[in-house]
Amino acid sequence: MLSKVLWEAASHKWIYCGRDPEKVSGIIDTNQYLIRTANRMLILDPGGIELFSAMLSSALTWAPVHEITDLFASHQDPDIISSLGLWDQALPEPRLHAPALWEGFIRHFGMEHTQYVRIPDEGAEIDLGDVTVQCIPAHYLHSSGNFNIYDPVLKVLMSGDIGAALEPGDPPLFVDDFDKHTRYMQGFHRRWMPSNTAKNDWVRRIRQLDIKYMAPQHGRIFEGDDVKRFLDWFEALEVGTALRDNSETQ
Repeated sequence: MLSKVLWEAASHKWIYCGRDPEKVSGIIDTNQYLIRTANRMLILDPGGIELFSAMLSSALTWAPVHEITDLFASHQDPDIISSLGLWDQALPEPRLHAPALWEGFIRHFGMEHTQYVRIPDEGAEIDLGDVTVQCIPAHYLHSSGNFNIYDPVLKVLMSGDIGAALEPGDPPLFVDDFDKHTRYMQGFHRRWMPSNTAKNDWVRRIRQLDIKYMAPQHGRIFEGDDVKRFLDWFEALEVGTALRDNSETQ
């Protein structure tokens, strides 16, 4: 599994984990992100159960186990958080920051030692001591209870499934040709994002943030002007089309 620092400030760094050549075939490739401070680590959308050993090994290269203190789940999907039961056994009393709406469902993945920190619908903050990140509401995109993570210091938005692309092969980590990249995003967003109202509300909210990098859970990362290009493209896209066009399957 690739594991590398993407962005760094005096207070903390963002580390990428993914592009695993040994991942199980037939599953959707996922991006995982670690936020590392001087003595704590937050793992964003730590992934499915099949990724746990690779993710734990990657995390331990950046922090001792007792400093892996926090997990974040943007929503309830198995590719986001089905590894929870294993993290629960591996880490000493971690905290899981996740939507309050999904607590009764996420607990099915296993929570013997983990504290569930409920994120209310209006959002919240995660204080890591050296830095505080914001949980930005992204409801119905695609989950009914869903959040992004925004880092106002490094100006990173971890956008979950928003901006995701299903691209074959081993693509580069960053978008290098936005117009060509839309072919890998269009089907996914039209089918998996159910509400134009929710989409437009999210776009209006996100335009108010100062974002330098937008890091989705699948596919490539957007940088600089490509963030605005994505917002413009997404705002113009009609979503929730499955009932009218059964050919959109991804």
